[in-house]
Amino acid sequence: MRTLPLAALVVLVLAVQPATARPQAEPGTPAAAGAEDPKPAERDTSHFNLGAKGLAIEGYDPVAYFVEGGGKARKGDAKFSTTHKGVTYHFASDENRQAFLKDPAKFEPQYGGWCAYAIPGKEKVEVDPESFVVREGKLYLFYKGFFNDTRSKWQKDPGDFVKRGDTAWKEITAKPLPEKKK
Repeated sequence: MRTLPLAALVVLVLAVQPATARPQAEPGTPAAAGAEDPKPAERDTSHFNLGAKGLAIEGYDPVAYFVEGGGKARKGDAKFSTTHKGVTYHFASDENRQAFLKDPAKFEPQYGGWCAYAIPGKEKVEVDPESFVVREGKLYLFYKGFFNDTRSKWQKDPGDFVKRGDTAWKEITAKPLPEKKK
């Protein structure tokens, strides 16, 4: 009697087993619209400003900040929501949700939704969703308190803040290197 190597046996067993069908995405979800891979999100959302309710931008509509969405901060509605790579967004209308689904990277806030003024210092500071700037097609959010408006400080040299912020955000979100064995 001839025996097969273990690797060949595994291949043979897998070849004769019926393939399992991939679950179908519900209509209107990012996976159905092609905006997100149907596999579980591989993005680390721990760096995102998701607040107590787990919503991006405190439930504000990310598309509304841009010209095509009206150009101003607008609260989203849970009936027009989607989850993209583990982050849930609300939208003011289905049209805005559809625009987001076509190009999520265009509408997602920079630096995970944290204050664009504080990120260059590697600080994650809460934002006022109504304090924002859309610059070169990107959404930047800012802290605004009674005595402090970080947007006006950022606008004095936005190019420098973006450059330093992009560098700091890469460092903040970088996966730690594996520890060396001693």
